[in-house]
Amino acid sequence: MATPIQVEANRANAQLSTGPSSPEGKLKSSHNALKHGLTGQTILLPTDDVEAYQSLVAHIHNKFQPATHEEKLLTQSIADTEWRLLRIPTLEAGIFALGRNELGAEFAAEPDLKVRKAMIEALVQKTYRKDLRNLALQETRLTKYLEKQTAQLELLISDRESLAVDRLNEVTIACDTARRENKPFNLADFGFEFELAHIQARAQYMRKHRIDSLPQFDRAWKAKTRAMAA
Repeated sequence: MATPIQVEANRANAQLSTGPSSPEGKLKSSHNALKHGLTGQTILLPTDDVEAYQSLVAHIHNKFQPATHEEKLLTQSIADTEWRLLRIPTLEAGIFALGRNELGAEFAAEPDLKVRKAMIEALVQKTYRKDLRNLALQETRLTKYLEKQTAQLELLISDRESLAVDRLNEVTIACDTARRENKPFNLADFGFEFELAHIQARAQYMRKHRIDSLPQFDRAWKAKTRAMAA
């Protein structure tokens, strides 16, 4: 058990660890927060618009229509990466605002207002060049990461859809063969992921058009089904 002296020492240390108190220290701390908003595990900062973030996530999921667990994880990661990229212009504007507030009194002897503003802007860029350079580096890193994630997701979806098309072709041929030979066709024999109306329409389409145009037919059917369900 801690002695009264140790307890008092801990309290004193806690008071010293509450964060920076000077304007310079608070400014540096705010810069750290800007960096952590791009590289940390937390996606949303206290100042972020939650509804805007949710809207972006919904848009990305609607764009890719992920089906498997791995696809959904990648899609969410893509949305989070895009959100971090969208944050960069705001962070850059924040750095310039901080700089103007900190350095706005400089060059008071300059009589030309336009020249003075240009000098202050140049001084802000010089003073905060490390922060601005860090933002540029993070933007490059996030952009490359986004491109990599998107390529991985598109490959996963392409492979899954290719397998689905193969299965669809198998079931469609079986359905059309049963029709031509006047035999019963039981869709349940091929699984429950298919719609009978889709397979029958597909078989009819196959008889009238080339097979290589079927993916376009399937996409149109899928879009029509989603629209009817909405």
